[in-house]
Amino acid sequence: MPARLPSWAWVSGLTVGATAAVTVLAVQADRGPHPTAVVTKPKPSASAEAHPTPKETAPAPVPADSGTGRRVVYSVGKDRVWLVDASDATRRSFKVWPGTVDPDPGKYSVGTRRQDPTTGSDGVQVEQIMYFTQEDGVWVAFSNAVDGSSPPPADGAKTGGIRLPKADGDALWDFGTSGTTVTVVA
Repeated sequence: MPARLPSWAWVSGLTVGATAAVTVLAVQADRGPHPTAVVTKPKPSASAEAHPTPKETAPAPVPADSGTGRRVVYSVGKDRVWLVDASDATRRSFKVWPGTVDPDPGKYSVGTRRQDPTTGSDGVQVEQIMYFTQEDGVWVAFSNAVDGSSPPPADGAKTGGIRLPKADGDALWDFGTSGTTVTVVA
């Protein structure tokens, strides 16, 4: 009859075996993954737009000289719009494509609003048009292209449309009701 090992010997043996297994796994993990498949470089996307949407890199602060209270702020120099609530908190900020005619710095109000599509001065179908001033004989207004595109080069034409990406146009339309202050800064 074979000799029986005491129970502490079994426990010690299992502990040593488990420690060895964990050590082997730790060494393998420390060396990193060992892929078995061939790694290929990612291919460039074929969905690049001809006129890409302006991209945000970091939230831009509202210009200090833009006043207080609920307002739309448009910076001519930064090609950017801020939607600012009554507590002076920025609700949204985004880049825009300006027309060739810039409004003078100052305070204006949203006047006529036109939601239905029409042809802009650049020949593009636009919607959600919010007129707020006239400059050099041209109406200045925010709008977005129905198809979401950016405006083509103006070719010397006077255009007062400040074009927005579609999602930002929707947000501005909801925020900028008739009478909303539009502050233009340099």
